[in-house]
Amino acid sequence: MAKVILLNGSPKANGCTATALNEMVKIFHEEGVETELIHVGNKGVRGCISCGYCVKNGKCIFNDDLVNEVAAKFELADGLVVGSPVYYGSPNGTILSFMDRLFYSTSFSKQMKVGAAVVSCRRGGNTASFDVLNKYFTISSMPVASSTYWNQVHGFTAEDVKKDLEGLQTMRNLARNMSFMMKAFAETREKYGLPLQECEAFTSFPDGK
Repeated sequence: MAKVILLNGSPKANGCTATALNEMVKIFHEEGVETELIHVGNKGVRGCISCGYCVKNGKCIFNDDLVNEVAAKFELADGLVVGSPVYYGSPNGTILSFMDRLFYSTSFSKQMKVGAAVVSCRRGGNTASFDVLNKYFTISSMPVASSTYWNQVHGFTAEDVKKDLEGLQTMRNLARNMSFMMKAFAETREKYGLPLQECEAFTSFPDGK
């Protein structure tokens, strides 16, 4: 059975972002996909300090805010959904710090795990935030799931989001597309294996020339 992890980057457990993610969860269950919704936004997550501990030890040096726990689950999952409210035209700081450390501290291959970003806002900043979150996937060989519109909902409260019928429809279609992708990739991987990845080149100019 395919499994997807959903991260709620909002401080609120039952706010706008959670309403969008829970709309997806309903469809995932209909599609036979196992889900785990993890609340990240109410944790005290500090940013990466570039200490190099994870390179030597395989996990982040900070162990008090779920990063290492989620990393173990992420390794076994087929997909990752990251949800965030919009703060000043960007995802909130907590989820960004969490994602920086989650992706930087994990050395396992994320190739062909399906990624999806979900954003909630009252009015503006949605597409900019959507773009920021998608970049974690696109530099990690993770195919990005799309829907019938940008993956966003509008509203100031959870009740507002429930009135955003197109936004909720977008969430449902996103979950269906993501379910299809995870199942198709799993079947294809069994038959053909994963695409070859070249990792030898690393552009850097340390000599200053």
